Amino acid sequence: MPRFRKTPKSKEPAVAVGDPRLEGWETVSTFEDQASAVAWRDRLRELGIDASCLADHPLDRFGRGDIYLVVPPEQWSRANEIVDNLED
Repeated sequence: MPRFRKTPKSKEPAVAVGDPRLEGWETVSTFEDQASAVAWRDRLRELGIDASCLADHPLDRFGRGDIYLVVPPEQWSRANEIVDNLED
């Protein structure tokens, strides 16, 4: 029995690039840096929304680029309401 076990790492990237599984999802907000986008994604997930971060092109070495916070169409209204209220 090993003393230190490796914890399983998530296979999902923080920001998906051109992921066809997210095709048709609706944009809730856009970001220029990965840290902000992922923080908003995680907050929506905590509140029960299936949120993901998506980019058309790979981010630069500093984690910057055009990043879209997306949700399934049926969850857009609730996600948009949450983002609008948290921004105030």
